[in-house]
Amino acid sequence: MAAETSQTLDRGLRVLTVLAGSPGGLTVTELAGRLEVNRTVVYRLVSTLEQHALVRKDLRGRLHVGLGVLHLASAVQPALRDVAVPVLRRLAEEVGCTAHLTVAEGEEALALAVVEPSWTDFHVSYRVGARHPLVQGAAGKAILAGRDGAIGGSRESGFVVTSGELQPGARGIAAPVRGMDGFEASVGVVTLGDLDPDAVGARILTAAADLSDQLASA
Repeated sequence: MAAETSQTLDRGLRVLTVLAGSPGGLTVTELAGRLEVNRTVVYRLVSTLEQHALVRKDLRGRLHVGLGVLHLASAVQPALRDVAVPVLRRLAEEVGCTAHLTVAEGEEALALAVVEPSWTDFHVSYRVGARHPLVQGAAGKAILAGRDGAIGGSRESGFVVTSGELQPGARGIAAPVRGMDGFEASVGVVTLGDLDPDAVGARILTAAADLSDQLASA
């Protein structure tokens, strides 16, 4: 016998899921169409979610996931770090660069987990909790590329390469963590030394895929 469920709660969660996958926001009519329910139901759901800051309305009247979701997300950050650190450790040791998991918080990139290589004489120190605009640095640009569904700009290989955008002389390579609805993140490395972008990029892509698989099965 199937367990009883709440239709209203289910619809509310579906609202958040649909909005999380719509970076440009949706109107009430568009959201109602996605959910296949009438506008009156959507108005009630949105009104309730707005009271808890889980949904917000922009100046054009389009609906987005609200900042209240960040408070919920912060509670799962330790679990994300636990899953990510072994993946980052392997990556850092393989390429000899500082490896990191970066997540999107609004229009900022937040360094959620950082692992430094154990065998190098010099490496970049990158602080957990560091923030920067998504439009700067490889980590943020990789998140935006994952949001757009493709790597735009300089490369078609699935990863982003930048130089000197966050720190003079520092080079970064990052790839989006794909396949996780509502979770925008990237895996990358940063270094002051020379590196082979193609070789390191391939290892980063593998790490990002490994992390996605582990998060999906967690």
